[in-house]
Amino acid sequence: MGSSAAPPVDLHIHSTASDGTLTPGEILARAVRLGLGAIAITDHDCLDGCRQALRLGIPEGLGFLTGVEISADRPASCPGDGSLHILGYRVRLDDPALNDAFRRLQSARGDRNPRILERLQALGIPITLAEVEAEADGGHPGRPHIARVLVRKRVVATIDEAFARYLGDGKPAYVGKERIDCGRAIALIRAAGGVAVLAHPGLLELDDERRLERLLGELKETGLRGLEVFFPDHSPEQTAAFARLAGRLGLLMTGGTDFHGEIQPGVEMGSGRGGLFVPYGLYERLLAC
Repeated sequence: MGSSAAPPVDLHIHSTASDGTLTPGEILARAVRLGLGAIAITDHDCLDGCRQALRLGIPEGLGFLTGVEISADRPASCPGDGSLHILGYRVRLDDPALNDAFRRLQSARGDRNPRILERLQALGIPITLAEVEAEADGGHPGRPHIARVLVRKRVVATIDEAFARYLGDGKPAYVGKERIDCGRAIALIRAAGGVAVLAHPGLLELDDERRLERLLGELKETGLRGLEVFFPDHSPEQTAAFARLAGRLGLLMTGGTDFHGEIQPGVEMGSGRGGLFVPYGLYERLLAC
């Protein structure tokens, strides 16, 4: 796992290229300031943040992995609402199939923002698509940018309140997004030379460890290589259970904060809400596999 004195890493970070509030350059600078040993930018269904980071240049002494987080449909063995999130590490940024899949997803989701705005307007909250696109400043506009417009217009006091009252799952202005089959997500990552990892299993709300083990076994057969064990919302008991599962199934362990910037008050890169520590050795193992 490396030296106990090695700095922590954060392998789950979002930039303004998807739904984060920090640019890739700001993320790199913050990682250096916080003394992190390595990071991965894992934007949703998008590789632009990684491209921007590499164009800027990775600071000396900071390890960096290309990454992505793909929102996939849940298989029948994992019922419930929302997506199954598959992280892909070390993917080739120029892979044609992966980029084509993301273009198709972005195209299919092109009407999501207007539909959200229509719902807000029906609630008496006038927001235009032009305002949201201006807030995105060249990135992919989405709910975080709508939330920031709501704050700027003083409809809500904080981004967190915007999601809690209007934009979160099940709230009045929520509109679901297009997803792809989880097996295809894993296959795309593998074909792009990457390592597929199931993100934050504790958020799947499976009622016992055996159900998660069955799901992981099913996904491993399609090419899953790892499990995000270390995550801010995992309890110590969950972290220990997920580590046991990873060991039993021969899966790599990874970890990160799912950092989005100001959207998540109190969550810091590399430490989550204060108690998270992702060992540098996990980054080394990803490099070596």
